[in-house]
Amino acid sequence: MKKDIHPEYHEINVIMTDGTEFKTRSTWGKPGDTMRLDVDPKSHPAWTGVHRLIDSGGQLAKFNRRFKGIGLKN
Repeated sequence: MKKDIHPEYHEINVIMTDGTEFKTRSTWGKPGDTMRLDVDPKSHPAWTGVHRLIDSGGQLAKFNRRFKGIGLKN
């Protein structure tokens, strides 16, 4: 390996969204820094399987109005 081209690899603290903490090694931050997660496997829909629709600016309502006549026919 070439010298002086790799980032420093050190121990940091990670705090999950539910408050649990663990230590890991990373190139992020400085030794001993704390990383607070906004999204983690316990809260992200990709891992939990729970999806929420967030209607920002009425986009979902606009879509529903526009396509209300289209659907499965019985």
